[in-house]
Amino acid sequence: MSVHHRRRLGPVRGRGVVASAAALLLLPALAACSPGTIEIEDHDLSDADRAACEAVVDDLPKTLGGELRRPVDPEGALGAAWGDPAYVLTCGVPAPSDYEATAECSDIKGVGWYVTDDQASDLGVDVTPIALSRSPYVELVVPSRYRTDGIDQALAELAPVLKEHLADGLSCL
Repeated sequence: MSVHHRRRLGPVRGRGVVASAAALLLLPALAACSPGTIEIEDHDLSDADRAACEAVVDDLPKTLGGELRRPVDPEGALGAAWGDPAYVLTCGVPAPSDYEATAECSDIKGVGWYVTDDQASDLGVDVTPIALSRSPYVELVVPSRYRTDGIDQALAELAPVLKEHLADGLSCL
């Protein structure tokens, strides 16, 4: 019998209605800002993993968590960014050094995302979920600003692309 633990990465829904309404009022002001490019770190990958990551990046959505995609550096990097502060996705990252086979993951639309306990418990810090159930591994840096109203939505929006282009990775509890 398999038991799946689901650990929420943000607070319980319902409290975000006022915050969502306030965010909608701020959209025109935020749209006027022109954020710079985001640097994506390149990792040493096999040709097959590089090709899988390129397919993921080519198929990523124009918006994530309601935020528009923005330029990354270098052009053609194995990653993407959305919003300001930016959600930053990087494909082909190494497994986290603190991961253990008994670690819990949050299964969101069939993708197991691992988050360190210290990040999961403190909504005031940026969080970096890593999709360990897919290979090569993908991480998404989520600014603390989006922890209350965007993280679960963003991870759910990424799931179809990751499942389509990446192989099975580690199993999550």
